[in-house]
Amino acid sequence: MAAESEAFTPLTLPVLPLDDEVVLPGMVVPLDLSDAEVRAAVEAAQAAASSEPGKPRVLLVPRIDGTYARTGVLGTVEQVGRLADGDPGALIRGLGRVRIGAGTTGPGAALWVEGTTADETVPEPLPGQVTELVKEYKALATAWLRKRGAWQVVDRVQAIDDVSALADNSGYSPFLTTDQKIGLLEATDPVARLRLATQQLRDHLAEQDVAETIAKDVQEGVDKQQREFLLRRQLEAVRKELREINGEREGEESDDYRARVEAADLPEKVREAALKEVDKLERSSDQSPEGSWIRTWLDTVLELPWTVRTEDAYDIQGARAVLDAEHAGLDDVKERITEYLAVRKRRGDRGLGVVGGRRGGAVLALVGPPGVGKTSLGESVAHAMGREFVRVALGGVRDEAEIRGHRRTYVGALPGRIVRAVKEAGSMNPVVLLDEIDKVGSDFRGDPAAALLEVLDPAQNHTFRDHYLEVELDLSDVVFLATANVLEAIPEALLDRMELVRLDGYTEDEKVVIARDHLLPRQLERAGLDPEEVTVDEGALRKLAGEYTREAGVRTLERSIARLLRKVAAQHELGERELPFTVTDGDLRDLVGRPHHVPESAQDPAERRTSVPGVATGLAVTGAGGDVLYVEASLADPETGAAGLTLTGQLGDVMKESAQIALSFLRSRGAELELPVADLKDRGVHIHFPAGAVPKDGPSAGVTMTTALASLLSGRLVRTDVAMTGEVSLTGRVLPIGGVKQKLLAAHRAGVTTVIIPKRNEPDLDDVPAEVLDTLDVHAVSDVRQVLELALAPATNGAGPKVPVAAMGVSPGL
Repeated sequence: MAAESEAFTPLTLPVLPLDDEVVLPGMVVPLDLSDAEVRAAVEAAQAAASSEPGKPRVLLVPRIDGTYARTGVLGTVEQVGRLADGDPGALIRGLGRVRIGAGTTGPGAALWVEGTTADETVPEPLPGQVTELVKEYKALATAWLRKRGAWQVVDRVQAIDDVSALADNSGYSPFLTTDQKIGLLEATDPVARLRLATQQLRDHLAEQDVAETIAKDVQEGVDKQQREFLLRRQLEAVRKELREINGEREGEESDDYRARVEAADLPEKVREAALKEVDKLERSSDQSPEGSWIRTWLDTVLELPWTVRTEDAYDIQGARAVLDAEHAGLDDVKERITEYLAVRKRRGDRGLGVVGGRRGGAVLALVGPPGVGKTSLGESVAHAMGREFVRVALGGVRDEAEIRGHRRTYVGALPGRIVRAVKEAGSMNPVVLLDEIDKVGSDFRGDPAAALLEVLDPAQNHTFRDHYLEVELDLSDVVFLATANVLEAIPEALLDRMELVRLDGYTEDEKVVIARDHLLPRQLERAGLDPEEVTVDEGALRKLAGEYTREAGVRTLERSIARLLRKVAAQHELGERELPFTVTDGDLRDLVGRPHHVPESAQDPAERRTSVPGVATGLAVTGAGGDVLYVEASLADPETGAAGLTLTGQLGDVMKESAQIALSFLRSRGAELELPVADLKDRGVHIHFPAGAVPKDGPSAGVTMTTALASLLSGRLVRTDVAMTGEVSLTGRVLPIGGVKQKLLAAHRAGVTTVIIPKRNEPDLDDVPAEVLDTLDVHAVSDVRQVLELALAPATNGAGPKVPVAAMGVSPGL
């Protein structure tokens, strides 16, 4: 009972406030008496002690932000004197915790309070858990003091056996915050206080270990950089000495790639990849083959125009004028390029030049027969846009690496043709012409057309990755123009990524304009003639285009002009002709020979192919554009030939089926048409397509074969001025076909004046030039009976049955 009453003894003491400081029992601290409150508390304690035995006592109370703590420390004034700096001071020793009560009065100017002692004791002997806690705290404190080199303090801590004194000893720790010290002060249970002090010390040691590890890593990194810097300087010095020994000039072989990479204007990812390769190069020896690969790769990367772009010419009218001046016709392509420039100009005006990491490039596929100007059009597009132009020839390419590049580990590895084209152009937004994309092949080395899928996909090509570079290349600002002769030869997946623009050939008027404005001046220069020395009038050019050539393009026409001018130049050098000289259509036969393609309508009626029954004129589309196709039919003698159908002329399966359909239709509907269908049962039918060495296929000759058979059976001639196209069905319906524009251009070139097409192809007439439609009488039909009424000439002298209108099941107005 005496112990309990002593533990809670009431006290009346002057308050000595400690601003943001905490003193624990057992601590001895000096205090500066120059502070008025500290001096008042000490003086009040001295005044009270004068009438009582013992040393003056004060209550040390922490004051945080003007608020006093609930627990203070009973302290005795051990000594009053001067501090080390000469200011008055007092030495205070903390004895025990005091729980602060109400305020009271006392001598002096200090604040007096009532309080009770609050320290608890630990029963003896110590429990096992408390003993382990004491050992742990001493071990942690010893480890921390040894790191600080405080060996004398280590012995003092080891000598403390009292749990309360050991816990309060942590008040000397400089790493504890004020809040942590107040927590220790308010913990009256010695075991709980020691456990709290142990945890605080353990956390501090863990933080210190982490800080030491970080500091060690940082120091090692700094040391490594310093060592690497020193070694590189030594390496440069050694290489310099070797160059001097070998008589090499500085920088001849060992260019400072690092400086070049850092000075170059490269994208961030490309710069990182280049610096990694520079690190490899500096670590490799001069004899290593890897060094040569790295140098070649770095040279390629540094030569690419990563951030170079030409400014587009946004003069829309001027661009259209350039296209019109350099190419006649081709309105579809000109309109598409004009649309692209107009949209790009508006996007730029509204700050939409880059959307989602992609720029506004274009991918166009120019499909048409040879000689119509697809290749030269690419250069004109670049000229109109103010961009660089690069041509990539894809004809015969069979190696996928030609497009995506080789892996760097191969001997002689190079980037693909796309990367080389950008490098050659010197800008990231050139016009790249992929010439003859339909001639790309595939073999065991891969499929180049499949490699082009990423290049020509506007949604992917902004991150194109070449196998050689292995860094992303932005192709989204490139205008790709792909040329092809045959649409069917382009893979469907590749064609889906391109915008298709058809070039169907030139009219005769357009050929004359091209010859006058482009071909003739160029060939005059090549022949060494001045424009004033030789002139070719328009009649001669028109005859050259109409009767000496038959093509969709103008290549043969240019060769004819070149031959004509060479002949004139040779005759002048031989003294046979005086200059200046004007070539007329009457001079062509003497200069370049007779015409090769006289229109059927211009021939003698007895010499025309359709001068006998069973021959009809059809229209077809070939790789060289549209063409006129004749169909001949004959009936075998029933005594010498077997019944059945014979087809010749290298026909495909579809065309063979069209012939069988035509024959079946006439057999089933011949009676309605007043045709002797009995001949079809008893006699063999032979259908032939001239030009037998040329393969032919497609369904569009169905109406032509039906007309030829009807002409043969009826004895009525097919009109010379009529050509036709369309697929036929078993019921006599005329079904739509493709290539209407090319076929009508071919009919126009051949001198045909009447053309029969399927009714459902009538909207395709909008694509045909107006000057061609003005010269043609186009009939859109939906039934074979209408074709026969238009194509077959009336029977002469009552010979042969006539197809009555009433039997056709259509109105006379059709």
